[in-house]
Amino acid sequence: MLTSLKKMLLITAMCTTLVAAPLGTASAAATAAINSDADTAFELGLLIGDGNGMNAAYLNKASTRMQAAIISLRLNGKLKEAQSYTGKSNFSDAAKVSKPNQSILAYLKNKPELGWQGSGNNLFEPSAAISSKQFYKVILENLGYQSGSDFTYQGTEAFAASHGLNRIAGTGALLNASLATALIEALSAEMKGGKVFFDSLQASGVIAAGSSLPQGERIELGKNDKLGTYFTDKNGRTLYFFTKDAENVNACQADCLKNWPVYYDEHLQIPASLSKDDFAVITRTDGTKQLTYKNWPLYYFVKDTASGDIAGEGVGGVWFAAKSDYAVMLGTSKSAGSYLTDDYGRALYYFDKDPSQSSVCEGNCLVNWPAYSLSGTSVPSTLKGSDIGTITRSDGSKQAAFKGFPLYYFIQDKEHGDLKGQGVNDVWFTVDPVKFNGTTASTVTVKTYSIDIKQFSFGKEPLTVEAGSKITFTNYDDMKHNAVAVDGSFSTPLLAKGESYTITLDKPGTVNFYCEPHMSFMTGQIIVK
Repeated sequence: MLTSLKKMLLITAMCTTLVAAPLGTASAAATAAINSDADTAFELGLLIGDGNGMNAAYLNKASTRMQAAIISLRLNGKLKEAQSYTGKSNFSDAAKVSKPNQSILAYLKNKPELGWQGSGNNLFEPSAAISSKQFYKVILENLGYQSGSDFTYQGTEAFAASHGLNRIAGTGALLNASLATALIEALSAEMKGGKVFFDSLQASGVIAAGSSLPQGERIELGKNDKLGTYFTDKNGRTLYFFTKDAENVNACQADCLKNWPVYYDEHLQIPASLSKDDFAVITRTDGTKQLTYKNWPLYYFVKDTASGDIAGEGVGGVWFAAKSDYAVMLGTSKSAGSYLTDDYGRALYYFDKDPSQSSVCEGNCLVNWPAYSLSGTSVPSTLKGSDIGTITRSDGSKQAAFKGFPLYYFIQDKEHGDLKGQGVNDVWFTVDPVKFNGTTASTVTVKTYSIDIKQFSFGKEPLTVEAGSKITFTNYDDMKHNAVAVDGSFSTPLLAKGESYTITLDKPGTVNFYCEPHMSFMTGQIIVK
Protein backbone atom coordinates (compact mmCIF):
# COMPACT_ATOMS: atom_id res chain seq x y z
CA MET A 1 0.00 0.00 0.00
CA LEU A 2 1.02 3.55 -0.53
CA THR A 3 1.69 5.33 2.71
CA SER A 4 1.65 8.80 1.23
CA LEU A 5 -1.57 10.76 1.56
CA LYS A 6 -3.20 12.04 -1.60
CA LYS A 7 -6.08 14.46 -1.26
CA MET A 8 -5.47 17.88 0.24
CA LEU A 9 -8.16 18.92 2.67
CA LEU A 10 -8.47 22.42 4.05
CA ILE A 11 -9.62 22.13 7.62
CA THR A 12 -10.47 24.45 10.44
CA ALA A 13 -9.03 27.70 11.68
CA MET A 14 -6.08 25.68 13.01
CA CYS A 15 -4.88 25.67 9.37
CA THR A 16 -4.15 21.94 9.67
CA THR A 17 -3.97 20.04 6.38
CA LEU A 18 -4.61 16.38 5.79
CA VAL A 19 -4.57 14.31 2.66
CA ALA A 20 -6.56 11.17 2.02
CA ALA A 21 -4.70 7.90 1.55
CA PRO A 22 -4.61 6.36 -1.93
CA LEU A 23 -5.91 2.82 -2.35
CA GLY A 24 -4.00 -0.16 -3.62
CA THR A 25 -0.55 -0.32 -5.10
CA ALA A 26 0.35 1.80 -8.09
CA SER A 27 3.66 0.93 -9.71
CA ALA A 28 5.48 1.25 -13.01
CA ALA A 29 3.86 -2.02 -14.05
CA ALA A 30 0.40 -0.75 -13.12
CA THR A 31 -0.05 2.33 -15.22
CA ALA A 32 -2.26 3.67 -17.96
CA ALA A 33 -2.01 6.66 -20.26
CA ILE A 34 -4.63 8.95 -18.72
CA ASN A 35 -5.33 12.04 -20.81
CA SER A 36 -7.68 14.96 -20.21
CA ASP A 37 -9.62 16.63 -23.01
CA ALA A 38 -8.01 19.86 -21.81
CA ASP A 39 -4.48 18.57 -22.39
CA THR A 40 -5.42 17.02 -25.72
CA ALA A 41 -7.06 20.22 -26.94
CA PHE A 42 -3.94 22.14 -25.92
CA GLU A 43 -1.54 19.68 -27.55
CA LEU A 44 -3.52 19.78 -30.80
CA GLY A 45 -3.53 23.58 -30.77
CA LEU A 46 -7.31 23.88 -30.49
CA LEU A 47 -7.17 25.72 -27.16
CA ILE A 48 -4.23 27.93 -26.23
CA GLY A 49 -5.05 28.92 -22.64
CA ASP A 50 -3.97 32.16 -21.01
CA GLY A 51 -0.21 31.66 -21.03
CA ASN A 52 -0.12 29.07 -18.24
CA GLY A 53 -1.47 26.13 -20.18
CA MET A 54 -4.58 24.19 -19.21
CA ASN A 55 -4.44 24.82 -15.48
CA ALA A 56 -7.45 24.60 -13.17
CA ALA A 57 -7.84 28.37 -12.97
CA TYR A 58 -8.18 28.65 -16.75
CA LEU A 59 -10.49 25.64 -17.08
CA ASN A 60 -12.83 27.02 -14.43
CA LYS A 61 -13.17 30.42 -16.10
CA ALA A 62 -16.39 31.31 -17.89
CA SER A 63 -16.19 31.06 -21.68
CA THR A 64 -17.01 34.14 -23.77
CA ARG A 65 -18.25 35.06 -27.23
CA MET A 66 -14.78 36.36 -28.05
CA GLN A 67 -13.25 32.97 -27.26
CA ALA A 68 -15.84 31.16 -29.34
CA ALA A 69 -15.17 33.46 -32.29
CA ILE A 70 -11.41 32.89 -32.04
CA ILE A 71 -11.91 29.12 -31.86
CA SER A 72 -14.20 29.23 -34.89
CA LEU A 73 -11.58 31.14 -36.89
CA ARG A 74 -8.85 28.76 -35.75
CA LEU A 75 -10.86 25.74 -36.89
CA ASN A 76 -11.51 27.13 -40.35
CA GLY A 77 -7.92 28.30 -40.76
CA LYS A 78 -8.72 32.02 -40.86
CA LEU A 79 -7.37 33.16 -37.49
CA LYS A 80 -4.03 34.54 -38.75
CA GLU A 81 -5.82 36.40 -41.53
CA ALA A 82 -8.22 37.90 -38.99
CA GLN A 83 -5.41 38.92 -36.63
CA SER A 84 -3.68 40.87 -39.40
CA TYR A 85 -6.86 42.50 -40.74
CA THR A 86 -6.59 46.30 -41.04
CA GLY A 87 -10.15 47.31 -41.90
CA LYS A 88 -11.46 50.22 -39.86
CA SER A 89 -15.17 49.39 -39.67
CA ASN A 90 -15.85 47.63 -36.40
CA PHE A 91 -18.41 46.88 -33.70
CA SER A 92 -19.09 49.82 -31.38
CA ASP A 93 -17.91 47.85 -28.32
CA ALA A 94 -14.64 46.64 -29.90
CA ALA A 95 -12.63 48.83 -27.50
CA LYS A 96 -13.53 46.39 -24.72
CA VAL A 97 -10.95 43.90 -26.04
CA SER A 98 -7.22 44.02 -26.77
CA LYS A 99 -5.83 45.51 -29.99
CA PRO A 100 -5.24 42.09 -31.63
CA ASN A 101 -8.80 41.07 -30.78
CA GLN A 102 -10.11 44.36 -32.17
CA SER A 103 -8.65 43.32 -35.53
CA ILE A 104 -10.48 40.02 -35.22
CA LEU A 105 -13.79 41.76 -34.49
CA ALA A 106 -13.32 44.07 -37.48
CA TYR A 107 -12.63 41.04 -39.64
CA LEU A 108 -15.81 39.31 -38.43
CA LYS A 109 -17.90 42.43 -38.95
CA ASN A 110 -16.73 42.68 -42.54
CA LYS A 111 -17.13 38.95 -43.22
CA PRO A 112 -20.84 38.41 -42.43
CA GLU A 113 -20.75 35.09 -44.28
CA LEU A 114 -18.81 33.71 -41.29
CA GLY A 115 -21.93 34.08 -39.15
CA TRP A 116 -20.60 36.48 -36.50
CA GLN A 117 -22.82 39.51 -37.01
CA GLY A 118 -22.97 40.53 -33.36
CA SER A 119 -25.86 40.79 -30.94
CA GLY A 120 -27.65 43.75 -32.54
CA ASN A 121 -27.27 47.53 -32.44
CA ASN A 122 -23.73 47.14 -33.79
CA LEU A 123 -22.65 45.37 -30.58
CA PHE A 124 -20.61 42.19 -30.39
CA GLU A 125 -20.61 41.76 -26.59
CA PRO A 126 -17.21 40.02 -26.54
CA SER A 127 -17.30 39.26 -22.81
CA ALA A 128 -20.81 37.79 -22.83
CA ALA A 129 -21.15 34.19 -21.69
CA ILE A 130 -21.67 31.50 -24.30
CA SER A 131 -24.08 28.59 -23.99
CA SER A 132 -23.77 25.03 -25.25
CA LYS A 133 -26.34 25.83 -27.93
CA GLN A 134 -24.21 28.72 -29.20
CA PHE A 135 -21.00 26.70 -29.17
CA TYR A 136 -22.54 23.71 -30.91
CA LYS A 137 -23.72 26.15 -33.59
CA VAL A 138 -20.07 27.19 -34.03
CA ILE A 139 -18.97 23.58 -34.33
CA LEU A 140 -21.75 22.58 -36.73
CA GLU A 141 -20.93 25.49 -39.02
CA ASN A 142 -17.29 24.39 -39.04
CA LEU A 143 -18.51 20.92 -39.99
CA GLY A 144 -20.09 22.47 -43.05
CA TYR A 145 -23.70 22.74 -41.88
CA GLN A 146 -25.51 26.04 -42.22
CA SER A 147 -27.78 27.58 -39.62
CA GLY A 148 -31.11 28.42 -41.20
CA SER A 149 -30.89 25.79 -43.93
CA ASP A 150 -29.49 22.58 -42.39
CA PHE A 151 -30.74 23.34 -38.89
CA THR A 152 -32.56 26.05 -36.95
CA TYR A 153 -30.95 27.87 -34.06
CA GLN A 154 -33.59 26.55 -31.66
CA GLY A 155 -32.94 23.05 -32.92
CA THR A 156 -29.15 23.33 -32.70
CA GLU A 157 -28.60 20.87 -29.86
CA ALA A 158 -30.99 18.28 -31.23
CA PHE A 159 -29.27 18.47 -34.62
CA ALA A 160 -25.86 18.28 -32.93
CA ALA A 161 -26.94 15.21 -30.93
CA SER A 162 -28.02 13.48 -34.14
CA HIS A 163 -24.41 13.88 -35.27
CA GLY A 164 -22.91 12.53 -32.03
CA LEU A 165 -22.34 15.87 -30.32
CA ASN A 166 -23.95 16.00 -26.88
CA ARG A 167 -21.31 15.96 -24.14
CA ILE A 168 -21.92 19.55 -23.03
CA ALA A 169 -25.58 19.82 -24.08
CA GLY A 170 -27.98 21.78 -21.89
CA THR A 171 -25.38 24.06 -20.33
CA GLY A 172 -26.43 27.69 -19.97
CA ALA A 173 -23.00 29.24 -19.42
CA LEU A 174 -19.94 27.26 -20.42
CA LEU A 175 -16.60 27.04 -18.67
CA ASN A 176 -13.38 26.63 -20.62
CA ALA A 177 -13.33 22.99 -19.54
CA SER A 178 -16.58 22.54 -21.47
CA LEU A 179 -15.01 24.04 -24.60
CA ALA A 180 -12.15 21.55 -24.40
CA THR A 181 -14.47 18.57 -24.11
CA ALA A 182 -16.73 19.78 -26.93
CA LEU A 183 -13.74 20.31 -29.22
CA ILE A 184 -12.36 16.81 -28.64
CA GLU A 185 -15.84 15.39 -29.16
CA ALA A 186 -16.12 17.21 -32.49
CA LEU A 187 -12.90 15.71 -33.86
CA SER A 188 -14.57 12.35 -34.52
CA ALA A 189 -17.71 13.87 -36.10
CA GLU A 190 -18.44 13.57 -39.80
CA MET A 191 -18.60 16.75 -41.80
CA LYS A 192 -21.41 17.50 -44.21
CA GLY A 193 -19.44 15.97 -47.06
CA GLY A 194 -18.74 12.78 -45.11
CA LYS A 195 -15.13 13.49 -44.14
CA VAL A 196 -14.04 13.08 -40.51
CA PHE A 197 -13.46 16.51 -39.00
CA PHE A 198 -10.06 15.51 -37.58
CA ASP A 199 -8.84 14.48 -41.03
CA SER A 200 -10.04 17.76 -42.52
CA LEU A 201 -8.27 19.81 -39.83
CA GLN A 202 -5.10 17.84 -40.34
CA ALA A 203 -5.26 18.24 -44.12
CA SER A 204 -5.67 22.01 -43.78
CA GLY A 205 -2.76 22.28 -41.35
CA VAL A 206 -4.85 23.32 -38.34
CA ILE A 207 -3.74 20.11 -36.62
CA ALA A 208 -0.16 18.87 -37.06
CA ALA A 209 0.42 15.97 -39.44
CA GLY A 210 1.83 13.64 -36.79
CA SER A 211 -1.12 14.00 -34.43
CA SER A 212 -3.80 11.35 -33.85
CA LEU A 213 -7.24 11.02 -32.32
CA PRO A 214 -7.50 9.92 -28.67
CA GLN A 215 -7.26 6.14 -28.34
CA GLY A 216 -8.74 3.52 -26.04
CA GLU A 217 -11.40 3.95 -23.38
CA ARG A 218 -13.17 7.09 -22.27
CA ILE A 219 -15.05 8.24 -19.19
CA GLU A 220 -18.41 9.65 -20.26
CA LEU A 221 -20.85 11.47 -17.99
CA GLY A 222 -24.27 9.85 -18.04
CA LYS A 223 -27.33 11.61 -16.69
CA ASN A 224 -30.36 10.13 -15.00
CA ASP A 225 -33.29 11.65 -13.07
CA LYS A 226 -32.61 9.24 -10.20
CA LEU A 227 -28.81 9.37 -10.07
CA GLY A 228 -27.92 12.75 -11.49
CA THR A 229 -24.55 12.69 -13.28
CA TYR A 230 -22.53 9.46 -13.11
CA PHE A 231 -19.65 7.72 -14.91
CA THR A 232 -20.01 5.44 -17.91
CA ASP A 233 -17.55 3.93 -20.36
CA LYS A 234 -17.37 5.16 -23.95
CA ASN A 235 -20.37 2.99 -24.89
CA GLY A 236 -22.60 4.34 -22.13
CA ARG A 237 -22.27 1.37 -19.73
CA THR A 238 -22.46 2.45 -16.09
CA LEU A 239 -19.39 2.19 -13.85
CA TYR A 240 -19.67 1.38 -10.14
CA PHE A 241 -17.95 1.72 -6.75
CA PHE A 242 -17.91 -1.17 -4.20
CA THR A 243 -18.15 -0.10 -0.54
CA LYS A 244 -16.06 -3.06 0.67
CA ASP A 245 -13.14 -1.67 -1.31
CA ALA A 246 -12.81 1.03 1.34
CA GLU A 247 -11.26 -1.65 3.55
CA ASN A 248 -9.59 -3.86 0.93
CA VAL A 249 -9.38 -3.14 -2.80
CA ASN A 250 -9.35 -6.87 -3.48
CA ALA A 251 -12.62 -7.46 -1.61
CA CYS A 252 -14.38 -8.51 -4.83
CA GLN A 253 -13.13 -11.97 -5.78
CA ALA A 254 -14.19 -15.07 -7.75
CA ASP A 255 -17.95 -15.03 -8.42
CA CYS A 256 -18.08 -11.37 -7.39
CA LEU A 257 -15.77 -10.49 -10.29
CA LYS A 258 -17.90 -12.54 -12.68
CA ASN A 259 -20.87 -10.34 -11.81
CA TRP A 260 -18.87 -7.15 -11.46
CA PRO A 261 -16.05 -7.17 -14.07
CA VAL A 262 -13.20 -4.72 -13.61
CA TYR A 263 -12.87 -1.63 -15.79
CA TYR A 264 -9.49 -1.13 -17.43
CA ASP A 265 -7.81 0.07 -20.58
CA GLU A 266 -4.22 1.13 -21.07
CA HIS A 267 -5.47 4.36 -22.69
CA LEU A 268 -8.08 6.48 -20.91
CA GLN A 269 -9.50 9.82 -22.05
CA ILE A 270 -11.42 11.89 -19.50
CA PRO A 271 -13.59 15.05 -19.67
CA ALA A 272 -11.77 18.30 -18.97
CA SER A 273 -14.03 18.86 -15.95
CA LEU A 274 -12.34 15.94 -14.15
CA SER A 275 -8.82 15.86 -12.73
CA LYS A 276 -6.24 13.38 -14.01
CA ASP A 277 -4.81 13.21 -10.50
CA ASP A 278 -7.96 11.45 -9.31
CA PHE A 279 -7.44 8.51 -11.70
CA ALA A 280 -4.93 5.70 -11.16
CA VAL A 281 -4.34 2.00 -11.79
CA ILE A 282 -4.02 -0.82 -9.26
CA THR A 283 -2.73 -4.34 -9.80
CA ARG A 284 -5.08 -6.81 -8.15
CA THR A 285 -3.90 -9.93 -6.31
CA ASP A 286 -4.62 -12.04 -9.40
CA GLY A 287 -2.35 -9.80 -11.48
CA THR A 288 -5.10 -8.00 -13.40
CA LYS A 289 -5.11 -4.23 -13.65
CA GLN A 290 -7.99 -1.97 -12.75
CA LEU A 291 -8.65 1.73 -13.13
CA THR A 292 -9.60 3.68 -10.02
CA TYR A 293 -11.19 7.06 -9.37
CA LYS A 294 -10.56 8.87 -6.09
CA ASN A 295 -9.16 5.60 -4.74
CA TRP A 296 -12.31 3.61 -5.68
CA PRO A 297 -11.78 0.72 -8.15
CA LEU A 298 -14.21 0.90 -11.10
CA TYR A 299 -16.47 -1.98 -12.15
CA TYR A 300 -19.18 -2.93 -14.61
CA PHE A 301 -22.34 -4.90 -13.70
CA VAL A 302 -23.18 -7.89 -15.89
CA LYS A 303 -26.91 -7.16 -15.77
CA ASP A 304 -26.37 -3.76 -17.38
CA THR A 305 -26.75 -4.88 -20.97
CA ALA A 306 -27.52 -1.59 -22.71
CA SER A 307 -26.35 1.99 -22.63
CA GLY A 308 -28.03 3.84 -19.76
CA ASP A 309 -28.80 0.73 -17.68
CA ILE A 310 -28.26 1.28 -13.93
CA ALA A 311 -29.37 -2.11 -12.59
CA GLY A 312 -26.36 -2.23 -10.27
CA GLU A 313 -27.26 0.90 -8.32
CA GLY A 314 -27.73 0.13 -4.61
CA VAL A 315 -27.37 -3.66 -5.02
CA GLY A 316 -26.87 -5.19 -1.57
CA GLY A 317 -26.40 -1.70 -0.17
CA VAL A 318 -22.74 -1.96 -1.26
CA TRP A 319 -22.69 -1.12 -5.00
CA PHE A 320 -23.18 2.45 -6.21
CA ALA A 321 -22.75 4.32 -9.47
CA ALA A 322 -19.36 6.01 -9.74
CA LYS A 323 -19.58 9.81 -9.49
CA SER A 324 -17.26 12.77 -9.16
CA ASP A 325 -19.39 14.72 -6.69
CA TYR A 326 -20.14 12.51 -3.70
CA ALA A 327 -20.42 14.57 -0.51
CA VAL A 328 -20.02 11.32 1.43
CA MET A 329 -19.57 7.70 0.42
CA LEU A 330 -19.98 4.42 2.27
CA GLY A 331 -17.38 1.98 3.45
CA THR A 332 -17.98 -1.56 4.67
CA SER A 333 -15.71 -3.21 7.24
CA LYS A 334 -15.76 -6.70 8.71
CA SER A 335 -15.31 -5.21 12.18
CA ALA A 336 -17.13 -1.86 11.96
CA GLY A 337 -19.88 -2.74 9.48
CA SER A 338 -21.19 0.10 7.32
CA TYR A 339 -19.69 3.56 7.89
CA LEU A 340 -19.48 6.97 6.26
CA THR A 341 -16.38 8.00 4.33
CA ASP A 342 -15.37 11.06 2.38
CA ASP A 343 -15.37 10.92 -1.41
CA TYR A 344 -11.90 9.32 -1.34
CA GLY A 345 -12.97 6.49 0.98
CA ARG A 346 -11.39 7.86 4.14
CA ALA A 347 -13.33 7.10 7.34
CA LEU A 348 -15.39 9.82 9.01
CA TYR A 349 -16.16 9.91 12.73
CA TYR A 350 -18.54 11.51 15.20
CA PHE A 351 -17.67 12.81 18.69
CA ASP A 352 -20.05 11.53 21.33
CA LYS A 353 -19.69 14.73 23.36
CA ASP A 354 -21.06 16.91 20.56
CA PRO A 355 -24.58 18.23 20.99
CA SER A 356 -26.71 18.59 17.88
CA GLN A 357 -25.72 21.38 15.45
CA SER A 358 -22.45 22.26 17.21
CA SER A 359 -18.93 21.02 17.96
CA VAL A 360 -17.16 20.99 21.33
CA CYS A 361 -13.92 19.73 19.72
CA GLU A 362 -11.50 22.67 19.75
CA GLY A 363 -7.77 23.29 20.11
CA ASN A 364 -5.66 20.12 20.29
CA CYS A 365 -8.79 18.05 19.83
CA LEU A 366 -9.26 19.57 16.39
CA VAL A 367 -5.61 18.95 15.51
CA ASN A 368 -6.09 15.22 16.11
CA TRP A 369 -9.64 15.10 14.76
CA PRO A 370 -9.75 17.54 11.81
CA ALA A 371 -13.14 18.75 10.69
CA TYR A 372 -14.47 17.42 7.38
CA SER A 373 -15.71 19.96 4.84
CA LEU A 374 -18.08 18.83 2.11
CA SER A 375 -16.56 18.51 -1.35
CA GLY A 376 -19.67 17.50 -3.31
CA THR A 377 -23.45 17.29 -3.25
CA SER A 378 -24.42 13.70 -4.11
CA VAL A 379 -24.96 10.85 -1.67
CA PRO A 380 -25.32 7.08 -2.21
CA SER A 381 -28.91 6.25 -3.12
CA THR A 382 -29.48 4.37 0.16
CA LEU A 383 -28.94 7.60 2.13
CA LYS A 384 -31.19 10.63 2.45
CA GLY A 385 -29.67 13.75 0.96
CA SER A 386 -31.35 15.78 3.70
CA ASP A 387 -29.24 13.96 6.33
CA ILE A 388 -26.08 15.59 4.97
CA GLY A 389 -25.55 19.22 5.87
CA THR A 390 -23.20 21.59 7.66
CA ILE A 391 -22.78 23.25 11.03
CA THR A 392 -21.08 26.58 11.68
CA ARG A 393 -18.09 26.28 13.99
CA SER A 394 -17.15 28.88 16.61
CA ASP A 395 -14.66 30.46 14.19
CA GLY A 396 -17.32 30.82 11.51
CA SER A 397 -16.03 27.97 9.31
CA LYS A 398 -18.37 25.28 7.99
CA GLN A 399 -18.11 21.62 8.96
CA ALA A 400 -19.93 18.72 7.35
CA ALA A 401 -22.58 17.08 9.50
CA PHE A 402 -24.73 13.95 9.41
CA LYS A 403 -28.21 14.33 10.88
CA GLY A 404 -26.96 17.57 12.42
CA PHE A 405 -23.84 16.08 14.08
CA PRO A 406 -20.32 17.13 12.99
CA LEU A 407 -18.07 14.78 11.01
CA TYR A 408 -14.33 14.43 11.59
CA TYR A 409 -11.22 12.64 10.31
CA PHE A 410 -8.69 10.95 12.60
CA ILE A 411 -5.13 12.11 12.02
CA GLN A 412 -3.72 8.60 12.55
CA ASP A 413 -5.74 7.12 9.69
CA LYS A 414 -3.02 7.13 7.02
CA GLU A 415 -3.15 3.72 5.34
CA HIS A 416 -5.93 2.50 3.11
CA GLY A 417 -8.73 1.00 5.20
CA ASP A 418 -7.55 2.49 8.50
CA LEU A 419 -10.21 2.80 11.20
CA LYS A 420 -7.86 3.69 14.03
CA GLY A 421 -10.26 6.26 15.43
CA GLN A 422 -12.99 3.72 16.13
CA GLY A 423 -13.74 3.61 19.86
CA VAL A 424 -10.94 5.98 20.94
CA ASN A 425 -11.58 6.96 24.58
CA ASP A 426 -15.09 5.55 24.16
CA VAL A 427 -16.19 8.85 22.59
CA TRP A 428 -15.04 8.62 18.95
CA PHE A 429 -16.86 6.32 16.55
CA THR A 430 -17.46 5.68 12.87
CA VAL A 431 -20.91 6.65 11.62
CA ASP A 432 -23.23 3.79 10.70
CA PRO A 433 -25.84 5.73 8.71
CA VAL A 434 -28.62 3.27 9.52
CA LYS A 435 -28.02 2.99 13.27
CA PHE A 436 -26.81 6.51 14.09
CA ASN A 437 -29.47 8.76 15.61
CA GLY A 438 -27.38 11.18 17.65
CA THR A 439 -24.78 11.42 20.39
CA THR A 440 -25.04 10.69 24.09
CA ALA A 441 -24.58 14.41 24.72
CA SER A 442 -27.64 15.19 22.62
CA THR A 443 -29.84 13.07 24.90
CA VAL A 444 -28.75 14.78 28.12
CA THR A 445 -31.26 17.23 29.55
CA VAL A 446 -29.84 20.73 29.31
CA LYS A 447 -30.32 22.90 32.38
CA THR A 448 -31.03 26.62 32.08
CA TYR A 449 -29.83 29.19 34.60
CA SER A 450 -30.60 32.91 34.90
CA ILE A 451 -28.44 35.94 35.65
CA ASP A 452 -30.54 39.02 36.38
CA ILE A 453 -28.86 42.34 35.70
CA LYS A 454 -30.14 44.76 38.34
CA GLN A 455 -28.84 47.98 39.85
CA PHE A 456 -25.60 47.77 37.81
CA SER A 457 -24.80 44.29 39.16
CA PHE A 458 -24.71 40.65 37.94
CA GLY A 459 -25.33 39.48 41.50
CA LYS A 460 -23.05 39.14 44.47
CA GLU A 461 -22.15 35.43 44.23
CA PRO A 462 -20.57 33.37 41.42
CA LEU A 463 -23.01 31.18 39.46
CA THR A 464 -22.15 27.46 39.40
CA VAL A 465 -23.46 25.41 36.45
CA GLU A 466 -22.89 22.07 34.71
CA ALA A 467 -21.03 21.90 31.38
CA GLY A 468 -23.50 22.23 28.55
CA SER A 469 -25.87 24.41 30.56
CA LYS A 470 -27.59 27.46 29.12
CA ILE A 471 -27.33 30.79 30.94
CA THR A 472 -29.82 33.55 30.20
CA PHE A 473 -28.87 37.16 30.93
CA THR A 474 -31.82 39.54 31.44
CA ASN A 475 -31.44 43.30 31.93
CA TYR A 476 -33.79 45.00 34.41
CA ASP A 477 -32.02 48.40 34.48
CA ASP A 478 -32.96 51.43 32.41
CA MET A 479 -29.32 51.62 31.27
CA LYS A 480 -28.08 49.17 28.59
CA HIS A 481 -25.70 46.43 29.72
CA ASN A 482 -23.96 43.43 28.19
CA ALA A 483 -21.79 40.52 29.39
CA VAL A 484 -18.38 39.78 27.87
CA ALA A 485 -16.16 36.86 28.94
CA VAL A 486 -12.55 37.75 29.74
CA ASP A 487 -11.36 34.62 27.88
CA GLY A 488 -13.49 35.46 24.82
CA SER A 489 -15.77 32.43 25.24
CA PHE A 490 -18.91 34.56 24.94
CA SER A 491 -20.12 38.09 24.33
CA THR A 492 -23.71 39.22 24.51
CA PRO A 493 -25.06 42.23 22.64
CA LEU A 494 -26.00 45.35 24.58
CA LEU A 495 -29.35 44.59 26.21
CA ALA A 496 -32.01 47.23 26.72
CA LYS A 497 -34.39 47.02 29.65
CA GLY A 498 -36.42 43.79 29.48
CA GLU A 499 -34.17 42.18 26.84
CA SER A 500 -32.53 38.74 27.32
CA TYR A 501 -29.72 36.77 25.71
CA THR A 502 -28.81 33.10 26.21
CA ILE A 503 -25.37 31.48 26.00
CA THR A 504 -24.14 27.89 26.38
CA LEU A 505 -20.94 26.95 28.23
CA ASP A 506 -19.58 23.49 27.39
CA LYS A 507 -16.08 23.52 28.87
CA PRO A 508 -15.42 23.04 32.59
CA GLY A 509 -13.56 25.92 34.24
CA THR A 510 -14.03 29.39 35.70
CA VAL A 511 -15.23 32.16 33.40
CA ASN A 512 -14.91 35.76 34.53
CA PHE A 513 -16.97 38.35 32.68
CA TYR A 514 -17.80 42.07 32.72
CA CYS A 515 -20.13 44.71 31.28
CA GLU A 516 -18.26 46.74 28.64
CA PRO A 517 -19.86 50.13 29.36
CA HIS A 518 -19.24 49.69 33.12
CA MET A 519 -16.27 47.32 33.18
CA SER A 520 -14.46 49.09 36.03
CA PHE A 521 -17.00 47.94 38.60
CA MET A 522 -19.56 45.65 36.96
CA THR A 523 -18.14 42.09 36.89
CA GLY A 524 -19.28 38.52 37.45
CA GLN A 525 -18.11 34.92 37.50
CA ILE A 526 -19.48 31.57 36.29
CA ILE A 527 -18.02 28.26 37.52
CA VAL A 528 -18.58 25.43 35.01
CA LYS A 529 -18.30 21.90 36.44
